[in-house]
Amino acid sequence: MKKQYAPTRTQTPCIREQLEAIEQQTLHPRAQLSSASRGRLRPEQECDLRPAFQHDRDRIIHSKAFRRLKHKTQVFLTPSGDHYRTRLTHTLEVAQIARTIAKSLLLNEDLTEAIALGHDLGHTPFGHAGEEVLNSIVPGGFRHPEQSLRVVDVIEDLNLTHEVRDGILKHTKRGGPILPDDTTLLPQTLEGQIVRIADSIAYLNHDLDDALRACVITPQQLRADGKEFLQILGATHSERIGTMVRDVIVTTLQHDRDRIRASRDVLDAAMQLRRFLDDRVYTVPAVYDDFKKASRIITELYHYYLEHPDMFYRDSGGNFSSGEPQVDVCDFISGMTDRYAFSAYEKIFLPRPWLIF
Repeated sequence: MKKQYAPTRTQTPCIREQLEAIEQQTLHPRAQLSSASRGRLRPEQECDLRPAFQHDRDRIIHSKAFRRLKHKTQVFLTPSGDHYRTRLTHTLEVAQIARTIAKSLLLNEDLTEAIALGHDLGHTPFGHAGEEVLNSIVPGGFRHPEQSLRVVDVIEDLNLTHEVRDGILKHTKRGGPILPDDTTLLPQTLEGQIVRIADSIAYLNHDLDDALRACVITPQQLRADGKEFLQILGATHSERIGTMVRDVIVTTLQHDRDRIRASRDVLDAAMQLRRFLDDRVYTVPAVYDDFKKASRIITELYHYYLEHPDMFYRDSGGNFSSGEPQVDVCDFISGMTDRYAFSAYEKIFLPRPWLIF
């Protein structure tokens, strides 16, 4: 009987080239083709099965930083309820919204999804409160988009493509316009621009949904104080997302996909919703007071590890060795989950009861 052998890698047909050809045949001329990527930080032989952006997406999903997102705060600090968003579920909602828009515009879904899945990898524990405190105490400041890029470039060394890295770096707009008129602030690809607006669509709606679930605001207060943006965006969570997604698609198509756009009415309503969340959710004592306490945890951990390098080496496992202690400690703390930060603080600063038999 003749022996049969499994095909080796060199015998496998180059599926990647076939998929790249399909992209060329089906995507819009303004889409970013995988075969036209500007390349990676370090040259490498591309996978014979996956186009470059699909390969990037897979690397992000398998990274440790991605797994840690499930235990990082979105708005409510370590919520006990099963249905509150975490940084991971936020990321998945951004990816779903972004892919819907990209598919409708015949743009590159793999690139869009890779950027969406990687955009918050550098986020701190305790949400934006953690980012604000690190920004105030770390020399040179701290911004999570830059840290997300540092995670994929240095800490996890994923060697991603230029287009994914650009989208990760320029996804944010917190405090600024959702879609700025200055195109230099936007990602270079339409796919990256989609993630930028999908991020806003996701968090504006799920933060409102979580605030209602937590009774931070009531439906009556929402109808009374948010009637202007509700009339434009919709009365329900589903209606608001649907309105915003359809508006982005239609408005972008009207301008022949020269950039990702939204109508002025919907953008204004989205900004009204953001101001409503700023006033009625993010800064209310029930939410803000917890973040102030969490900020103290990060501050004390940061200074302790700088003053006790031996303890830092022990707790971090010696995995951070840039030669700059402030950078290494920042990398370690920003990568912590909420519960890990709580545990580290308790171990260092709180006395433990003696067990007496």
